[in-house]
Amino acid sequence: MGKRIGILTSGGDCAGLNPVIRAVVLRAAEYGWEVMGIRQATQGLMADPPQAVLLDPKAVGSLLTAGGTVLGTTNKGNPFAFPMPDGTLRDRSEDISRGYHQLGLDAIIGIGGDGSLAILRKLAQQGGWNLVGIPKTIDNDVGVTERSIGFDTAVNIATEALDRLQFTAASHSRVIVLEVMGRDAGHIAISAGIAGGADIILIPEIPFSVEKVCDKLKERQAQGKNYSLIIVAEAARTETGTAITTTDSLGQCRLGGIGQYLTEEICQRHVAETRVTVLGHVQRGGIPSPLDRLIASAFGVAAVDLVAEARFDHMVTWQNRKVVSVPIADAIAHYQAVDPESTLVRTARGLGIYLGD
Repeated sequence: MGKRIGILTSGGDCAGLNPVIRAVVLRAAEYGWEVMGIRQATQGLMADPPQAVLLDPKAVGSLLTAGGTVLGTTNKGNPFAFPMPDGTLRDRSEDISRGYHQLGLDAIIGIGGDGSLAILRKLAQQGGWNLVGIPKTIDNDVGVTERSIGFDTAVNIATEALDRLQFTAASHSRVIVLEVMGRDAGHIAISAGIAGGADIILIPEIPFSVEKVCDKLKERQAQGKNYSLIIVAEAARTETGTAITTTDSLGQCRLGGIGQYLTEEICQRHVAETRVTVLGHVQRGGIPSPLDRLIASAFGVAAVDLVAEARFDHMVTWQNRKVVSVPIADAIAHYQAVDPESTLVRTARGLGIYLGD
C-alpha cells in the first residue's frame, strides 16, 4: 500500500538541506509514496490546519544546487515550553501530534542536529508517531556519524576566507584573525585552518594562552615572515575559561567576540597590527559543495529505505565510507567534539601550527 511520509528541517539552516529534500522525494516516488513537506519545522504541525505542501519529483528538480531549505526552519521555541503571545509558556506537544495524524502521515523524516533530533524523538515517543532522523549541522558535532550535512560547505567557505585574507595580511604586514562558527566544537576551525594554511588554530577543546599566541607571532616575525593568520572557533574560551558572548536587542545571549578579544590582546602587547574578520552566517549559506550534495543524496535515499523497512527511531549516519543506521538515542547521547589526540590535531602540530596546550 502507498504511504504518506512527512519531511521537515529543524534548527539552523545550512547548505545541503534542499538536496536531502530532493533525494527523499525522488526515492519515495520509486515506492509510489507521497511526501508532505512540513513548513517551519514543528511549528508547521502546530498550526491548525497543519502547514504542509505536497512535494512531487517535478517540484524538487532544481533543489540539488539550492542553498537553505525551501520548507523553512526554526531554532526557537521548545514545543514542550512554547512561548505564547501573552508571555507564558505552554506545552504544545499534543498540537504537534494532532498535526501529524491530521495529515495522515505514516512517518516523518526529520533533518536536524542533536538538539532538534532529541526534541523530535521525544515528540514521536509521546505522540505515537514514527520518526527517522538525518543529521545536519555545520558544526559536525552529532555523535556517531563522521559527517553531517552542511559541514563540508562551511569548511570550504572558511578555507576560501583564509585564502583571501592571506593576501591582504601579507600586503599590509598584519595579523588577521578569522572567527568561525562552532557552538561547542572546533571542527570547522581545525579543518579549515589546516586546509587554509593558518599559523594558529584555536578551538574550545584545547586551552590556549595569549602569551603563547604572541610568542608564535614573534617567532614568525624573527623568521622574516611579515604576516600571520589565526582562525578561532566562536566557542573558544579565554585563559580564565570564559566564553565570549554578546547580548542582542531581545536579550538573547549568543556566542561571538573571541576574535575581537584576541585582536585587542595582540595589539595591546604591541606584537603586530591586527584585524579581525567574523564569517558568521556566511558559513551557512550558499550553494552546497559537491560532497554535501553527495552525502545529502545518500542520506535521503537511505532514510526513505528505513521507512520502508519500518526501522523507526533510527538515524542515518556516514561511517567508513558508507551509510549505516543507528538508534537516534545513540546519536544524541553525546556530542562529537574534536579529539585532542585526533589525526587532524596531530597533523596541525606536525606542521608547526600553534593549537594551545
